[in-house]
Amino acid sequence: MDDSWRYRLSSFFGTALVTVAAVVVTNLRVVHEAFGRVPFFGNPAPEVLPASEVQFAIMTTLFVILFTMWPLFKPQPRRILDTILLAQKRIFLAMVGLAAIGYFKYSYRLPRTTLMLTTIALAIALPPFMIAIRRRPRSSSRAVIIGDDPQAMESLLTATDLPVLGYVSPPSVYAPDGIESRTIELPDGENVEDDLDMLPCLGGIARLEDVFVENDVDTALLAFAATDREEFFGTLEACYDNGVNALVHRDHADHVLTDDFSGERLLDVDLEPWDWQDYIVKRLFDVVFVGTAFVVLSPVIALIGVAIKLDDGGPLLYRQERTAVFGRTFTVRKFRSMVSATEDTLPDSEEKQRITRVGSVLRKTHLDEIPQLWAILAGDMSVVGPRAVWTDEEVHLENKTTAWRKRWFIKPGLTGLAQINNATSAEAEDKLRYDLQYIRQQSFWFDIKIVVRQLWQVGGEMFDFASSQQKSNSTEPSQQTTNESTQASSNETDQYADSPTESSQKHGEDAETVTGEQP
Repeated sequence: MDDSWRYRLSSFFGTALVTVAAVVVTNLRVVHEAFGRVPFFGNPAPEVLPASEVQFAIMTTLFVILFTMWPLFKPQPRRILDTILLAQKRIFLAMVGLAAIGYFKYSYRLPRTTLMLTTIALAIALPPFMIAIRRRPRSSSRAVIIGDDPQAMESLLTATDLPVLGYVSPPSVYAPDGIESRTIELPDGENVEDDLDMLPCLGGIARLEDVFVENDVDTALLAFAATDREEFFGTLEACYDNGVNALVHRDHADHVLTDDFSGERLLDVDLEPWDWQDYIVKRLFDVVFVGTAFVVLSPVIALIGVAIKLDDGGPLLYRQERTAVFGRTFTVRKFRSMVSATEDTLPDSEEKQRITRVGSVLRKTHLDEIPQLWAILAGDMSVVGPRAVWTDEEVHLENKTTAWRKRWFIKPGLTGLAQINNATSAEAEDKLRYDLQYIRQQSFWFDIKIVVRQLWQVGGEMFDFASSQQKSNSTEPSQQTTNESTQASSNETDQYADSPTESSQKHGEDAETVTGEQP
């Protein structure tokens, strides 16, 4: 029996056994009485199914659970975190279905306490079980070579001791019409006859995930000529999504996150720089932070929307494509602070005349950042992480530092270690250094520290802005009196002369029509 069928049978019958045990145990009177002593649940009275109904209840529960959990019975490489989340989601859907059956007075009905306790028991027991049966011994590694550079593919094949099942390449590399071929043409016209011609072509990069699943792959050797977004980082993302280890040639060490400094030709890529529990805690913090922020800031959001519309009648939000994990892009939204038009790809543009009156206030108080909370809730960003960079601006930053793409291995953040240390895109090396330091030191308490420092800085800037506005307003009456006196004196001297102040104002109004939104 091969590994795939062993996994199918183990997961199916294991889930069935855990489900039966959960229903039987949670239907015991002693369990109900213990549960009823918990004040949080309202002290429900014990409600146990009689023996004549237990068997039918078990069969119905078993059918619903197995039907709902069916996608997890398919052998597929998954990360631990993905396995946990998928199992929890399926268990929740199953229990909603069981509750609906009981609500409509079907002959089957689990008591409310039994249903609740069964849900808790399955949520605790099934994810570890699904993870345990997917673990393979180290000696069972199954590798494939993925790339578009024949020479690099040959080099990796000779450098690894892992059993290589085959290779995956774009159609143009192994055959002009996309048909499988066992010979790869080298740039000088010679064929690779010793090693690669003995390996089967498993398909093109477009079906990479199918190759991982069908061949039970656990290691990928990347042999690309360039570390581009689409193929190189797209392959890394596919490895991440399917729980496959990724190895690259040391020539690409500056473009990937790695802790491997052994000097070997093959380096392990750190696709998951943190433990799975750190990702869960970080996501929970993101959701709680965003939910709290929306509740607290909802009146402010409404006022900002009205102010932008009254200011110039333009759109409320400004949209821009920014880089996410593994080079993917997503749309970030901010409150519009400039007159809409063309964008400047150079960081820190000084064309201040584009900023609207409301936009000036939003920028100085950082309130223009509020709509980015939606990206955090959607999972494209995190509260803390490397600052999300405009895709066009990244071209300039990558020219300043070749290691810039090391930032692409975690979610971008609303704030980060670089921001609280005032490192901007103008200092790409410093910004990257702080971002990599955050990746290595990340923890829940480190995130809290960064958020507190950022809020303290924003609060200080808001206080300074309010103080400057108050000071400016207090000096306006005296300036107005001085201007009126000067204007009267000027009129007495030459009542037919044009006012230079008026001419300057007209020129300033023309200058404000220059349009464009700065990233």
